[in-house]
Amino acid sequence: MSDEKTIAIYDKQVEKYASLVSDGKANPVLQGFIKSLPKNGHVLDLGCGTGNSSVLMRNHGLHVDPVDASREMINHANKNYNIDAQQATFDDLKAVNSYDGIWANFSLLHAPTEDFPRHLKAIHTALTPNGIFHIAMKLGNGMLRDSIGRMYSYYSEEELITHLENTGFIVLDKTFGEEPGLSGEIAPWITILSKKQVSFK
Repeated sequence: MSDEKTIAIYDKQVEKYASLVSDGKANPVLQGFIKSLPKNGHVLDLGCGTGNSSVLMRNHGLHVDPVDASREMINHANKNYNIDAQQATFDDLKAVNSYDGIWANFSLLHAPTEDFPRHLKAIHTALTPNGIFHIAMKLGNGMLRDSIGRMYSYYSEEELITHLENTGFIVLDKTFGEEPGLSGEIAPWITILSKKQVSFK
């Protein structure tokens, strides 16, 4: 279930958030994700925020479905990029074998820990055979709110990999870093690139 307080914070701070992420350049992780997909592939940007990643993927020839739970984030994305972003939560993902790639960049960290496994299962179902999944999360333990009130679920590297493998993903690559986010707090993070395992049941 979505945390309404977290969504409301993003609604109120959309312009500040946009200034943090919209630099017009694809970072190396996003570039790697794009290169891993077929030409003209179909991508879901799950938690697209202000749409900066979606527009970069579109500019590389991909067909992108951007979704976000924040109405103001969606409005900003469509006003600035005309990308037909739609308001939707993780629970709205019902697609089957539809996407060559799913980009969940620092979005699923707002999902409650008890919901995380079923969201991963929905992502696995939504991907085409051998589909590519990118997830970025903050590292840590437990669930808590940050200094501006957003709810976060934290995992260790080992926990995330176990969740992915138990859902039917094969880990392809990982990156690590730390930097300040919207709250100004510096936090360590991990990105994991994985592939849907076709034979997994």
